[in-house]
Amino acid sequence: MDELLKARNFLVEFGIDQPLTGVILGTGLNQLVDLTEIKQIIPYIDIPGFPVSTVEFHKGNFIYGKIGSRHVVIMQGRFHSYEGYSMEQIVFPVRVMKLLGIKDLFISNASGGINLDLKKGDLVLIDDHINFQVSPLVGKNFDELGVRFPDMSEPYDPALKNLLKKKANELGIDLKKGVYAAVQGPNLETKAEYRYLKIIGADMVGMSTVPEVIAAVHMKLPVVAASVITDECDPENLKPVDISEIIEVAGRADGKLSRLFYEVISELK
Repeated sequence: MDELLKARNFLVEFGIDQPLTGVILGTGLNQLVDLTEIKQIIPYIDIPGFPVSTVEFHKGNFIYGKIGSRHVVIMQGRFHSYEGYSMEQIVFPVRVMKLLGIKDLFISNASGGINLDLKKGDLVLIDDHINFQVSPLVGKNFDELGVRFPDMSEPYDPALKNLLKKKANELGIDLKKGVYAAVQGPNLETKAEYRYLKIIGADMVGMSTVPEVIAAVHMKLPVVAASVITDECDPENLKPVDISEIIEVAGRADGKLSRLFYEVISELK
């Protein structure tokens, strides 16, 4: 807790004042920053205890500003287990945001579509998840943050999901829903693994998001997440993945997802 409070106090001294919403931006997803009235940009490397993203397409900035009349903090770039970080390090920023005062958390990511009804560029509201990573709650429990055994029967906040669905309908955005499987990475999956994931109920697969969601649920912080489908994972017609194409597809869909997040956040009470 001391390290968390040290980071929180640093950010308060830097001028971050009672943000109400936190946002974590995924691979190739940055346009929400352009829609934000920015007050402060703080590189992760300057914040005590923060890891530094080693993925070239993840910018490493902690941004403070306003969306509508609501003060927000935005993580421009996240951390992954495959980079060598511990789960405690990965969820460190989420816990700091909670200590800063956020009341809700929005997460985006890029993922592979296992459900063949999902196509490149589709936006998918994460309805539930299957976790193949180590839980970030393994180890000593921080009783100040939450209980030892948090309930996960409804990890994604129903009210926030409904707001996103309603706003997507108003904006004419096709927002699908599905189950997200979180795997270790950084390698992509084999044909057999895609078949397995489909059998057990996954609609999409990625290497992030779930640790932050578990940490949020542990702290009773309402959280919602959405994916951009960047590649189609059909084991019967599997082709090598071009990472640059994944970034390109995410970038093309970014405008819709960023507008959706912007509109919902700006209308939160």
